[in-house]
Amino acid sequence: MKRTIILLFSICNILTVAAQEEIIIGKDTLINQSLVTQKGSVYKQLLVPTVLVGYGVVGLANHGIKDFNTTVRSRVSKGQGDGTTIDDYTRYAPLVSIYALNIAGIKGKHNYKDLTIIVATSHLIMAGSVMGLKSLCKEQRPDGSTDNSFPSGHTATAFAGAEIMWQEYKDVSPWYGVAGYAVASGTGVLRMYNDRHWFTDVATGAGIGILSTKLAYWLHPFIQKQLFGNKEENKMSILGLPFYNGEQAGLSVVIKF
Repeated sequence: MKRTIILLFSICNILTVAAQEEIIIGKDTLINQSLVTQKGSVYKQLLVPTVLVGYGVVGLANHGIKDFNTTVRSRVSKGQGDGTTIDDYTRYAPLVSIYALNIAGIKGKHNYKDLTIIVATSHLIMAGSVMGLKSLCKEQRPDGSTDNSFPSGHTATAFAGAEIMWQEYKDVSPWYGVAGYAVASGTGVLRMYNDRHWFTDVATGAGIGILSTKLAYWLHPFIQKQLFGNKEENKMSILGLPFYNGEQAGLSVVIKF
């Protein structure tokens, strides 16, 4: 079982690192310039997360993929033993680390205000997508407890944070992003170990998390303009910070005059 967990963990990291290599090749022009300058760059950035989501969606009806889910479960799941609650915390670790790094003086691309706007946008898109699919698909969890298995909200949250860490700190050191993705991948593996999700749930959650963050960065210039305009003398600002605990979601709003 340990070998299988290590293998799955490695596969997740290979996929996500591959995705980042594509982003580097494309120079991530959408984030740096706030404009779509090369269609090829966009396609490269979206390739891996789109494949992950597509794999999970196809797996809902594909018998071969379902059989693979069962095989993975038999090798990875804890079975009848006690599970762990570490994944309830590791899903937030990449995002918390970003703010911790800023507090420690290791600055990323954006200041606190812009970073929080990006985080809020990413998590709103992610939470809406996850809850919508859970309600629509009604996939039973491996342990039979509920019918909201697809996709994995814990994994989506972790990968959304990991992608933000990558975008903010890849020019400082790529190892920050690698660490974020390692934690996110571990969260996905733990969700399967705890018998709470199938492999397709985790794959789709990872894809949704990455895509949500990419959309947040692309939308940021527009949202920044709509909320704060271009004048420094604007006296009112509004920030929204969503939360998602795997079952429920909400939004905290802060208005500053």
